[in-house]
Amino acid sequence: MAEPGPSLGDLIDMQIRQQGPMSLASYMGLCLTHPTRGYYRKADPLGTGGDFITAPEISQTFGEMIGAWIADLYLQMGSPEKFTLLELGPGRGTLLADALRVATRATGLAEALDLKLYETNPVLAAMQRERLSAHSPDWIEDVETLGASPLIIIANEFFDALPVRQFVRREGKWYERSVGLADGQRVFGLSPTPYQEALIGEAFASAEDGEVAEIGLAGQQFMGQLCRLLGPRGGALLTIDYGYAHTQPGETLQALARHAPVDPLAQPGAADLTTHVDFEALGRAGRMAGLTVHPIVTQGSFLTSLGLAERHLALATANPQKAASLASAFDRLTRADQMGELFKVLCAASPGLRPAGFPA
Repeated sequence: MAEPGPSLGDLIDMQIRQQGPMSLASYMGLCLTHPTRGYYRKADPLGTGGDFITAPEISQTFGEMIGAWIADLYLQMGSPEKFTLLELGPGRGTLLADALRVATRATGLAEALDLKLYETNPVLAAMQRERLSAHSPDWIEDVETLGASPLIIIANEFFDALPVRQFVRREGKWYERSVGLADGQRVFGLSPTPYQEALIGEAFASAEDGEVAEIGLAGQQFMGQLCRLLGPRGGALLTIDYGYAHTQPGETLQALARHAPVDPLAQPGAADLTTHVDFEALGRAGRMAGLTVHPIVTQGSFLTSLGLAERHLALATANPQKAASLASAFDRLTRADQMGELFKVLCAASPGLRPAGFPA
């Protein structure tokens, strides 16, 4: 049922008419997190009946590997009497439900656990409440409200949904991409004033005319904030997402609805808007906050190093009727032509910790 009053598209169009074209970052922010009509403020977007499927929904083993990773890190941290586990954008709570089934086998972890969830979608929060009730989760809207205990942060497919700014090279200068109106329709355009080239970054210094510099300032700033919180508390941040290991020119904005690409300007708030994550930039933010940023690895290598193949074999042996579906899920999570290489894994941790799944 449509909400009463103007649609998000109408509100955006009115703002453009009153104030002029808005940056792509502003447009993405409104589409995704408008207080009442933003994409992540309403219905469940996950699963076959939604718009996309994330790794935890593909197989329970994904969350189980994260659980083993959490347990190992907890033990490395000296099994503190209390620690905070924070997930950013927990979806239906599937990842944590599977992860904590494994992690709580570590002696003392269940008793020490202070579970925090960073979530804006009330529909998903209700699912999380039901699925994770045994662990007494708390929901937060501001990470600065976290306590002073050691901290482990999990961010699976979170940073890809934060707004980015795009700059297009024209005659040796950079112009920011904007969203405006032409003949009553939303269209992409460019700001009339060039942006300072020094602020774009050295990674784009050799870009040619027509190339795009896509800069996730929101993601970098949030990464820096999280890592600065981690510093005095001790712990680690694990992020898994699709993206590239090194900063590079290119445009990756996409809109997805019902598992198919759609026009990102057509129906604001009705489609998921994402971009590929610049893992090098996230790592730089982590190092600037004083953490050790471990070499970026692919999702395939990360999961297999944690024992994913052995876990699938054990499940298939115990449940031969599920062997084919388990094999399909394993391939989807790890194969290079599926999620295995496009998805990267980054860990920023307190000096001295050796997170599993990363080169020594």
